[in-house]
Formats: sequence, structure tokens, C-alpha cells
Amino acid sequence: MKPVQPDETLAQIVGGDPLPRPEITRKLWAYIRDHKLQDPSKKTIINADEKLKAVFDGKDRVTMFEMTKLVFNHAK
Repeated sequence: MKPVQPDETLAQIVGGDPLPRPEITRKLWAYIRDHKLQDPSKKTIINADEKLKAVFDGKDRVTMFEMTKLVFNHAK
């Protein structure tokens, strides 16, 4: 897959180097797991910390399906 360039907001989570989309998704999930941001009662919900909130357009919580769309608005 062709690498995409994360913008400054997304780069705080996945790094600033161009990455293929699947690798961005893997790094994002690693960040979510490491910071325990997946809602324990409903696993499809991601609770945003300050870094993710910036990527999620200011939303405190998103579904994992909505997350993908919001994240790739920050990669060109």
C-alpha cells in the first residue's frame, strides 16, 4: 500500500514518517491499548484522551468505525 503522511496532530500518536494506512491503524490501536482508552463495558467505543480528542475533531468518545474516518482526515 502507498504510504500516507500523517499531519502534526496524528503524528503525535503514530509518528511523523509516511506510513501505509494499515500501519497507521496498528499504531493507533497500540496507543489505545497502551493508554487503556477502549471502553471496558462496550468495546466498540473509544474514550479519547487529549491527543486523540484533537484527532477526533473534539469528540470525547467515538465508535471504532467512526474513528477510522476521523483518523484518515489527518493523513494525506
